[in-house]
Amino acid sequence: MSIGREIAYSVLDLSPIVAGSDAAAALRNTLDLARHAERWGYKRYWLAEHHNIPGVASAATAVVIGHVAGGTSRIRVGAGGVMLPNHAPLVIAEQFGTLESLYPGRIDLGVGRAPGGDQATARALRRYLAGGADTFPQDLLELVSYFRPAGAAEGQAVRAIPGQGLNVPVYLLGSSDFSARLAAQLGLPFAFASHFAPDYLLTALELYRTGFKPSEWLDAPYAMAGVNVIAADTDAAARRLFTSLQQQFLNLARGTPREVQPPVDNMDGLWTPAEQARAERMTQVSAVGSLETVRQWVEQFLAETGVDEVIATAQIYDHAARLRSFELAARVFEEINGAREDRAPVVTSGIAG
Repeated sequence: MSIGREIAYSVLDLSPIVAGSDAAAALRNTLDLARHAERWGYKRYWLAEHHNIPGVASAATAVVIGHVAGGTSRIRVGAGGVMLPNHAPLVIAEQFGTLESLYPGRIDLGVGRAPGGDQATARALRRYLAGGADTFPQDLLELVSYFRPAGAAEGQAVRAIPGQGLNVPVYLLGSSDFSARLAAQLGLPFAFASHFAPDYLLTALELYRTGFKPSEWLDAPYAMAGVNVIAADTDAAARRLFTSLQQQFLNLARGTPREVQPPVDNMDGLWTPAEQARAERMTQVSAVGSLETVRQWVEQFLAETGVDEVIATAQIYDHAARLRSFELAARVFEEINGAREDRAPVVTSGIAG
């Protein structure tokens, strides 16, 4: 199937801590995967901010981004995302201004509105902050203002140093119509978290595209979507790997988050019918199978959504199997892009990197 345009493909990594291991190993595996992803043609490598979750090692997101950027040479590295309500905008501007100064032309800043953890953790993170999710639009505008050139910020009492005048692309992340509308209004690229919150995907994309206003950063809408991609040499092997992610969603739903668990032959007896239905709904945007199965799924997803970029994530217990999954996924996108009949490029500019 030809989709008539080239699709960018990227990685979203939560630096998974697997059962029986630790954060140090997870962060080593993150860098190893990033180096492979760079060789396999992935456009960007994003890391996500989550807190108080035993299976995620990327809580200090900016620190891990620096680790990955320092260990690679070409691939863009960024946040997918930083949860802005947890931080003062100035601090994030300084962090990412520093990263851009160290690794020029390679740093992305994706920002989200969720806390990235439970409410108790959110209170612990925000104990000295007056703001919250309700001030997100104002905080986002403040954050963007810190990257403006000195002339554009004339009279601004507080400056981000490093940060001011640097081209740090800002992306708005979301899982609802709120973020889609805000991204459209501000003319920012938009990434939808369909890998765990798929319900509003098509609605959000439609709102974003129809409401988009060209901006100083972007001439036309640029939409990304998160997709769970679990690929293996056979469909059966991929389905088995997928059970680690299913267990993760099950444990989160029960309020007992754990490290990434080993795969099992099947989930029978591990969940109730209601729990199964909930997990299957949350993971419905998942390409699971052999190269051919994943390719067919991705082609259908692209036809239905029209997204400009797919950002693939894979919570897989075994690191070698995880590498193999991303290798096969890269081949899928190479095949899809190679089959194009119309080689017109995606229209992007400025902030979309």
